[in-house]
Amino acid sequence: MEDFDTIDRRILQILQKRGRISNAELSEVANLSPSACHRRVQRLEKLGVIRDYVALLDPRKLGRPTTVFVEITLSGQADEVLDAFERAVAQIPDVLECHLMAGAADYLLKVVAADTEDFARIHRRFLARLPGVAQMHSSFALRTVRQTTALPV
Repeated sequence: MEDFDTIDRRILQILQKRGRISNAELSEVANLSPSACHRRVQRLEKLGVIRDYVALLDPRKLGRPTTVFVEITLSGQADEVLDAFERAVAQIPDVLECHLMAGAADYLLKVVAADTEDFARIHRRFLARLPGVAQMHSSFALRTVRQTTALPV
């Protein structure tokens, strides 16, 4: 991120926490004129540094308070096995994240569910049918200690 100055970094920090802030408010907080601020935000968007703007939803209020981390080991490492698994897991709406890992497991999934019964449904309907799976280990999060979407800039 060496091409970004302190003003760019300040804009990014603010937008990560207050994505709906108006340009007028953002320019005031960043100590820029509104037009200069708007140009910088457009530049950061064009560069792909700002990928998107989203609403972060409260999983508890949507009846999905249970987070389960699922470690998956595949039967093989061939490209076809990995590709088939990744295509299938991308179709599961309850999977928020899927990471190809280095270490004991091949993939780590972050799954949301209403409760243990709902996770059992997700497991039966989707996870147990994923192609190429040799082993699966699920861990239920008891409490979220820290969660952020803001990257350090």
